[in-house]
Amino acid sequence: MFQPAVPAHQAADVKMENKNDSRGDDPMQDMLQQEQAVPSFPTIRNVPIQAAFRWLHLALRDIRRAPFPCLFYGVVFSLMGLLLHWMFVAAPHQTITLATGFMLVGPFLAMGLYETSRRLEAHEQVSLLTTLTAWRNNLSGIGLFAMILALMFAGWMRVSVVVFALFYTDQIPTLDSMLSTTFFTEDNLSFLLVYFSSGFIFALLVFAISVVSIPMLLDRDGDTLIAIFTSSLAMWRNPAAMTVWGLIVVSACLIGFLTYYIGLIITMPIIGLASWHAYRDLVDQL
Repeated sequence: MFQPAVPAHQAADVKMENKNDSRGDDPMQDMLQQEQAVPSFPTIRNVPIQAAFRWLHLALRDIRRAPFPCLFYGVVFSLMGLLLHWMFVAAPHQTITLATGFMLVGPFLAMGLYETSRRLEAHEQVSLLTTLTAWRNNLSGIGLFAMILALMFAGWMRVSVVVFALFYTDQIPTLDSMLSTTFFTEDNLSFLLVYFSSGFIFALLVFAISVVSIPMLLDRDGDTLIAIFTSSLAMWRNPAAMTVWGLIVVSACLIGFLTYYIGLIITMPIIGLASWHAYRDLVDQL
């Protein structure tokens, strides 16, 4: 039987309606497509309280397997500490601020150490050049995280200067007079409380967002915000292990400072390499 021809524009409208109807008939498929478009967060593992000591053991093993690049970064950390001391010896508020800020940006400075452990774990060749250019693996993610750390470091410097200015209205003391009048008397207890409380808040925040962030950004081409959230979640779900790990990191930095930065040659590579193994233990792999 003869069928009247359907105009082209009406046929297009019919096809569009049928397409919309077919999409509406399968809501589960639409939901799956939307979930695939949203990046998923990795699973966080629970680790025992003594896990940090295992990470340190693995770090010592990595140093034995690749001593040159590891000690190179240790020497760099030591020279940076000496340089900061020489530059600001006449301005103790700057020296202490930069020394504490040194710990804030440490996770980013240790990127080459993370790459060393990653390559050793993957049985890849390790050279100093490959660790120095590790940031190329995820330039956008690592670059954004570096900017976040830089802003936090700048914020800490500003807060530190303000605290000194509030408690020393006449003149900023020299390093010798500061050690004799600030840290060993009860008159400046308020200053010590405010200063170190402020530093603790900044350090805790940086530790929370960076404990596994940069190793994760090196290991997978991920998003910076996802890495920060994953790091914070890992700390939240493992408070005991992360407390032990944080105390070890602070102790390693203090040993380096108390040995006139010479100790950083050993302590910083150990902490950097162990941070990679912390990430591997805490974050479920793809």
